[in-house]
Amino acid sequence: MSDAISFEEPWARTHQFDPPAIFDALRKERPLAKMVYPDGHVGWIVSSYELARKVLSDLRFSHSTEIGHFPVTHRGQVMPNHPRIPGMFIHMDPPDHTRYRRLLTGEFTARRAGQLMARAETVAAEQIGVMREHGSPADLVANFAKPLSLRILSEFVGLPYGEADRYGHAPTLLHDSDADPQEAAAAMQQAVAFFAEVIERRRKEPEDDLISRLIAGGQLTTEELCNMVTLLLFAGYETTESALAVGVFALLHHADQLAALRADPSKLDAAVEELLRYLTVNQYDTYRTALEDIELAGETVKKGDSVTVSLPAANRDPAKFGCPAELDIDRETSGHMAFGFGIHQCLGQNLARVELRAGFSALLRAFPDLSLAVDFEEVPLRLKGSVFAVKSLPVSW
Repeated sequence: MSDAISFEEPWARTHQFDPPAIFDALRKERPLAKMVYPDGHVGWIVSSYELARKVLSDLRFSHSTEIGHFPVTHRGQVMPNHPRIPGMFIHMDPPDHTRYRRLLTGEFTARRAGQLMARAETVAAEQIGVMREHGSPADLVANFAKPLSLRILSEFVGLPYGEADRYGHAPTLLHDSDADPQEAAAAMQQAVAFFAEVIERRRKEPEDDLISRLIAGGQLTTEELCNMVTLLLFAGYETTESALAVGVFALLHHADQLAALRADPSKLDAAVEELLRYLTVNQYDTYRTALEDIELAGETVKKGDSVTVSLPAANRDPAKFGCPAELDIDRETSGHMAFGFGIHQCLGQNLARVELRAGFSALLRAFPDLSLAVDFEEVPLRLKGSVFAVKSLPVSW
């Protein structure tokens, strides 16, 4: 395994829950391995927990799209470099990243997320009502996971869920490698135009939401606000919805773990963390580019080299988690990297946890006999997107 691997190899997920098997071999033999990127760049890929944390916490690695090499294609096309986008701070380095993120830090604290739990539980109960009204069997993605995630995030940000048809399709289409590019581009254009419209509404009539508070702060232009709202929606919607739906899929397949959780609901918080670790739906898009020559794992990562960090592989590292390929809700999962690490660690992770806890809890209480309505192998998967997901999850009760 001394030659550089193709970017397609760590991209080739075939199992419902497990990342590609190549990571187990790489982690043992060369946890920092050379990889040929879609544009021909020969960079690196990291598969161990220790190295993943090193790369993501080292400020000598940049997350800028101006210099990086994207580790996968998008609908078969190489992703080009592009200038930074005002407000899109996820692809910025300090001090610009720091300035933008600081405006949001207070909105996403654990305390603030905890205050939203009651509302999340209400929304979850309402979506359970939708499931019951539909009747068994029903698609848990369309009737529960998607609306739950989008409703809570929309209310928090300040997007009127009653007009979700104007923005809700865009994240799904852009994360789906099988979607029509023109349809996805049109949905994106429509969503951004709607965000600008909502921002103008909030300028005239502020409400108790994130957009209104950012406007009141007076530090952002309309363009920056639009892009920040876009980032929050695209980073927070599909990821949480997918974690919820795939998490239910995993529990239904691991009957012993589901039974243990039903027998002791106090294990819910631990179960959420273990499902986040075990599934790690953020698959491919975590990469950094060296700003100078850096010695790492006995290799020299040259200035300009891109290094992809596989979060699913890091979360399956046996040096950190014993028997990592097993789902075990009694496991000690502190330090898992489902939300990344370092200065770009997911800002909305506390809100995501609230949504997941509310969603799992509501389902467990409402449907004590919940089960798959199709064979395990028949659940349609979305394997190639940046977020691993099930396209639908037919369940019965």
